Amino acid sequence: MATYKKRGYKPKNKAEEAKAEVDSSTTAEVFTTLDQGASKTEAWFSKNQNFILGAIIAVAVGVLGYLAYNQFVVEPRDTNAANEFSYPMQNFNQALTNDEQKDSLLVLALNGSEGKFGFLDIIDEYSGTPTSNLAKYSAGMAYLNLQQYQEAISYLEDFSSDDEVYKSLALGGIGDAFSQLKQPEDALDYYEKAIAAAGENEFTAPKFLYKAGVAALDLGYRDKALEYFNRIKEEFKGAAEANNIDAVIGFAEN
Repeated sequence: MATYKKRGYKPKNKAEEAKAEVDSSTTAEVFTTLDQGASKTEAWFSKNQNFILGAIIAVAVGVLGYLAYNQFVVEPRDTNAANEFSYPMQNFNQALTNDEQKDSLLVLALNGSEGKFGFLDIIDEYSGTPTSNLAKYSAGMAYLNLQQYQEAISYLEDFSSDDEVYKSLALGGIGDAFSQLKQPEDALDYYEKAIAAAGENEFTAPKFLYKAGVAALDLGYRDKALEYFNRIKEEFKGAAEANNIDAVIGFAEN
């Protein structure tokens, strides 16, 4: 490191004079190195400035294009999709409370009628919108209620959500479909995924803990079944599934 010298300073002897020369030489070398480094950097930027500028412009155009696409394309399309969604959803909700016309109402919800869109039309016509994604979930649940389990699995697997309720219900619905197809290992796998997605949600977590416990018990996984049933007893005392959980645990233990 170079040593700072006060103005007017003169070396007292040859040793100090030699040291001053070394310090001066070192300082000069440092600045020369810095100058050379700066020159190389400037040269590199000068040589590649078109590429750098092009990359910056490309990123800016990409971001602006994405924002514009969402504002002027996706959002208006999703507004239209949401308006169309009300008709099939009305039929779907009615199907859940009308056993006599349940199947016919679910078919209307899926396929639409009299110029009105069903879930399947919304999925096709408004692909890429949030409402189209929600229609996949609704279609999957409609097929599940129609006992068309492969179709239910297909649409529920295509559905995606960060919402813990929707996500866990979709995964649990796939588990239900596999259970009906007599594929208990797959059913248990999806019930466990539904439990993980549900977190501490007091509606979906105990619901799929119970189903996972029953599936595990059917497979002969007694310890795993007890683990799920005990979680309901300890963590979700207020859930409907907890009402007879002591009897269920007793059955699993014997």
